[in-house]
Amino acid sequence: MQHAEMISEDTRRAIDNCMSCSSMCEETIAYCMDMPGTMMDAMNMRTLMDCAAITKVCADMMCRMSPMQKEMCAMCARMCMMCAEMCMKMPGDAQMMKLAEACRACANSCQTMAGAAA
Repeated sequence: MQHAEMISEDTRRAIDNCMSCSSMCEETIAYCMDMPGTMMDAMNMRTLMDCAAITKVCADMMCRMSPMQKEMCAMCARMCMMCAEMCMKMPGDAQMMKLAEACRACANSCQTMAGAAA
């Protein structure tokens, strides 16, 4: 059996959601940096950067079937929920709402993975 065949559908979904969320975080960082009089303070920018990094690392760990992937998925889910909550404080901003949606999808799939084979 090939490695790709060993990855479950839930894992594949979580990997895709993590990569999508990471990309959306990076886009949002650039979006915020390009805005004159940005609404983002340093703490919020750090949240975006942390979410982008954690979701990418989490996807990488699931791809290689790391023995630590459950723990990383749990941390990733927490980070994504934190980022989504931060985004929801700016409901009038379409980019933030898109990011909140991506973060929630990632958090849900990572929570599933964190609880898998418990």
